[in-house]
Amino acid sequence: MARGTGLLLKRGVMFSLRRTSQRPGPARPEDEKLPPHLLTLYGLQHILTMYAGVVTPPLIIGGAIGLTTAELGILVSAALLVSGLATVLQTLGVWRFGAQLPVVIGISFVPVSAMTAIAEESGLAVVFGAAMASGVFGLLLIPFMAGLRRFFPPVVTGSVITVIGLSLLPVAAGWITEGADGGSPPLGDLGLAAVTLVIVLVLARLLPGAASKLAVLGGLVLGTVIAGTAGRVDFSEVGEGPVFSLGQPFYFGLPEFHIAAIVTMCIVMVVILAEGIADILAVGEIVETEVDSRRLANGLRADVSAAVFGPVLNSFPGSTFSQNVGLIALTRIKSRYVVAVGGLILITLGLFPILGRIVATIPMPVLGGAGLVLFGSVAAAGVRTLAKVDFDNNLNLVIVAVALGFGVIPIAAPEFYEGLPEWLAMIMHSGIVGGFVAALVLNLLFNVLGRASSGGDGAGAPADGSPGLAQEDTVRE
Repeated sequence: MARGTGLLLKRGVMFSLRRTSQRPGPARPEDEKLPPHLLTLYGLQHILTMYAGVVTPPLIIGGAIGLTTAELGILVSAALLVSGLATVLQTLGVWRFGAQLPVVIGISFVPVSAMTAIAEESGLAVVFGAAMASGVFGLLLIPFMAGLRRFFPPVVTGSVITVIGLSLLPVAAGWITEGADGGSPPLGDLGLAAVTLVIVLVLARLLPGAASKLAVLGGLVLGTVIAGTAGRVDFSEVGEGPVFSLGQPFYFGLPEFHIAAIVTMCIVMVVILAEGIADILAVGEIVETEVDSRRLANGLRADVSAAVFGPVLNSFPGSTFSQNVGLIALTRIKSRYVVAVGGLILITLGLFPILGRIVATIPMPVLGGAGLVLFGSVAAAGVRTLAKVDFDNNLNLVIVAVALGFGVIPIAAPEFYEGLPEWLAMIMHSGIVGGFVAALVLNLLFNVLGRASSGGDGAGAPADGSPGLAQEDTVRE
């Protein structure tokens, strides 16, 4: 009897331990759920760092074709609304759309020059038609581009992440020098950026625990307050325009489809997809979660979705925003729900234009001071990834060197590719795409085809110790 009772107790304990070990937990870092107040604060921090990037493309395009202030407001509100919807889709995921990663989607800068030219010649209706057609083209192209995932060992991803950071640093400098003659900012703007930078660093160092993750938000708020006391914040336009607006679908007319405009935008879409691959893989590397080909494809579909449904709401193609990658690298807040809340904030800003006008009062030098930390953090994350790479007895150092070179050329010499055909110059003008292509091709030649032809392991395993093609496919299956 005692023996039977002991056996039952033993089985009961084992069953209890088995059930305990099977209890679901945060299987992936990005699935962490935080308290509502932290979700809101961290999400707001994401939006403040990228707000200027979202509203700038519609302002450039609308200003170039002479839209009225009211019409510009429609484009800006639509950009915020579409960015928010696409961000929520990317972070939460619906069917095969969304990588379920903390990735922000905003209106892409890549096609701005092309869309401006099309709009000046044929009008916004043609721009919207070409954008929708390029979105459909992108959806068809995604399976092929996502299939390239197997060719991205750390030597490639580390190079690309570093290039992303280096490419963004001039953006922060541009925010500080905006409107300055000769590119040299006035001492007041330089001082405001420096004060903001110091505030961010001090808060990051002194605030305890989770509060230190809000250093960038604190820097933006306190920097704006300081700028306000010096008379550098302009609230005159906050009261202009509507408080609430649901938007008007097809306000500028039904989309028109012109072949030349469609071909141009399809070329642009290839660049957007290439940058999307780089950014999604960068986020996966920083979050330390697996991003396989299927997940990458899901993320790219969410990117492209903005081009498909955006024109209905009077907006333009979207893409992943690299500046938010820096915020994740700096704060180490990996939860996708934080960015999902940020997406909801974007939607709210789109529906309540007055809130967007309030956010727009943040002086650009303040954004620039915070941006130096954010964008430098991206480059630092790339260096950390490259630390995993084996540089002995291989050509990995050459891969990194050439990728960084192609990434920096458009920064150092913006006119470098002007002599190339227009479509090729458009692609190479993006340092992120140039570095991405260089790292991808050289890794393929040196570490995949080179090792296979030299009779290495026969599977084309990269020299940096990451899984080879055959090994990765086996693991994934």
